[in-house]
Amino acid sequence: MENLSPIMLGFLGSLAAGSLTAVGAVPVLFGRIPSRATRDLSLGFAAGVMLAASFFSLIIPALDAAEPMFENGAMPAAIVCVAILLGMGAVALMNEKLPHEHFKTGREGPEAASLRRVWLFIIAITIHNFPEGLAVGVGFGPGGMQGGLPLAIGIGLQNVPEGLAVAVSLLGEGYPKLRAWGIAALTGMVEPIGGLLGAGIITLSEPLLPWGLAFAAGAMLYVISHEIIPETHRNGNQNRATLGLAVGLVLMLFLDVWLG
Repeated sequence: MENLSPIMLGFLGSLAAGSLTAVGAVPVLFGRIPSRATRDLSLGFAAGVMLAASFFSLIIPALDAAEPMFENGAMPAAIVCVAILLGMGAVALMNEKLPHEHFKTGREGPEAASLRRVWLFIIAITIHNFPEGLAVGVGFGPGGMQGGLPLAIGIGLQNVPEGLAVAVSLLGEGYPKLRAWGIAALTGMVEPIGGLLGAGIITLSEPLLPWGLAFAAGAMLYVISHEIIPETHRNGNQNRATLGLAVGLVLMLFLDVWLG
């Protein structure tokens, strides 16, 4: 693996992380669907992993990468802050624009609103999987295995409950088990595209490294706040979701320190 180029490492790492979305959806094939509370606990865990990864694997390395480039101590912080806001804004724009075009011809009748909510959730998962792949690719770009492996493991872990959430949502709308699993698996396959793009950009232009790391962090932070946490708190399982977030955060922190 050490002989592979950073671009190939970024692609393979994000492919492995994205593939765990399909692994997470496997229980629907056998009819073993966890309870709503357990699913909220798992999604809370995903939020914790992403939160830790955003800071310890992206924002702090972005500051470290920017500091040698400037004598002014304020510039690295300013670059990272602007890039975080750009990342959040980019995902917010995608989240605002893409679903509106997709649902102009939704199902009619009383089930239409429910079906649209399910597909909005699925598209939101797909949209935010791209910056997750981007984050993995950016991590592998400058640092090779040491830089990208903790991110790939952490994002792969949080993809498991996301895959299950998508498949269960579709199953609840009457989709066949195999089709529900297949759609859930496909939501993770945008990650290798993001990984390839992230590793390629950072490898070609090192000055973009702090921008790329912080941009990916901002994208992930937006998803945590806008999608995952509201989803876990919607059904009265806030305590379990918060427990999951705490476990995910400290586990990702441990992995980042241990493997990084």
